[in-house]
Amino acid sequence: MAVTPEEVRRLAALARIRLDDAEVDAMVGELETILEHVRVLGRADGMEPPPPATAEVRAAPLRPDEYGADLLHRSPDMIAPAWEDPFFVVPRLPALDPDAPRSGVAEP
Repeated sequence: MAVTPEEVRRLAALARIRLDDAEVDAMVGELETILEHVRVLGRADGMEPPPPATAEVRAAPLRPDEYGADLLHRSPDMIAPAWEDPFFVVPRLPALDPDAPRSGVAEP
């Protein structure tokens, strides 16, 4: 089934694209090429491909389910600059501080 210039013009109108006659002719050729690729794909065998040669066919080992918090490799005191039970205390962002000087920002 060939794509006609009239079909290209109709599709261009639906897509609200203006095409001159040279562009319509070029688009006919491009659409024909695309449709031929789709036809070739349609003839391809739909069987599932074999697994890659490097893949092993076995289930991944599962870790035992253990409830509770994950253990940290370092204590919280080593991670946070300050600690107030039960929270980490971090410096306030200057952008959130209304009293902080605003460098490089134009005032309204």
